[in-house]
Amino acid sequence: MTSAFHADASLDALHSPTLDHETVLVTRGARSGLTISVAVHSTRLGPALGGARVWHYGSWLEAVEDSLRLSAGMTLKNAAAGLARGGGKSVVFVASGTTLDDGAKRAAMLDLGDAVERLGGSYQTAEDVGTSANDMAIVAERTDHVCGLPADRGGVGEPSDATAAGVYSAVTATLDTVFGSPIVRGRRAIISGLGQVGGRLARKLADAGASLIVTDVNPARRALAHEIGASWIEPGDEHLFQTDLFIPCGVGGALSREVISQLRCAAVVGAANNQLAEHDGAEELAERGILWAPDFIANAGGVIYLDMASQPGADIESILARVDGIGDTLRLVYRSAKEQGVTTLAAAEKLAMDRLEGAALTAA
Repeated sequence: MTSAFHADASLDALHSPTLDHETVLVTRGARSGLTISVAVHSTRLGPALGGARVWHYGSWLEAVEDSLRLSAGMTLKNAAAGLARGGGKSVVFVASGTTLDDGAKRAAMLDLGDAVERLGGSYQTAEDVGTSANDMAIVAERTDHVCGLPADRGGVGEPSDATAAGVYSAVTATLDTVFGSPIVRGRRAIISGLGQVGGRLARKLADAGASLIVTDVNPARRALAHEIGASWIEPGDEHLFQTDLFIPCGVGGALSREVISQLRCAAVVGAANNQLAEHDGAEELAERGILWAPDFIANAGGVIYLDMASQPGADIESILARVDGIGDTLRLVYRSAKEQGVTTLAAAEKLAMDRLEGAALTAA
């Protein structure tokens, strides 16, 4: 069964009276039987670009809600990064306690490809949490509107290195703003989440001389802590430790009101999307004197890489320079927030909205 919601539709089931997304496609995969949500928030700057997430949720409605939140975040991310891309995201709902074997995963990726193809090019997908470059190669069997394929399939590969490099640049910019120096050596940091990006970032920070405490819900990742000389703690209480930086690199919503009230750090900067459980969390962080790096600025390295590397004549040096420029963008956001007396979130959102509004004026 397939249903399509458009911007003027009522979403009572999602507890929202309005929907500002351009298109939301919710479909049940013909092969996998899984519910797939593909949300296109905006194409004002160009075709939407955003990854495909395979994740466990309590219900398919929660998965759809996540696709709405994530796609709106991608609009801000792509706009603030200066890309000619809109915001979109796809989510494959996997019921809690269910594991997909290789056959089921392949079926889900083929179904995802069919869903993306139905949108006619308004959305291009890529890897995200729970998917990989190899998964995108399966999606590509059903649609051309996919990027991040393995190099041996003519693609540009995983974007995780670029995402981690961008967050590292955000870390140095944040340290510079808080402590007057971008030097990592000797600084204390807690990393929550050692997945594709968090693990890479942990290595970078350890190599630069940071003192790290790390954790992950997957106990197998404790081996990485031992390898890089970091201290391992069990997940759940990592925000209670005194540190210079708290670095969330897991799933969204980590910065709840309770967590924010208990943080013992100077700044928060990480790779996770949708870090704030509530929008006003930005005000709560500011009131506590904790500098927060807006996530859609700090973690944009991956989408910058995917967009630029997929263009004809892509130049790796230009891409790396653009990713490294995330730190400069953050410095601008921090400076604007201070000068205007607003939160870093408000300053970052204004940066993105100015570009979106500029595109609308040009189109008019």
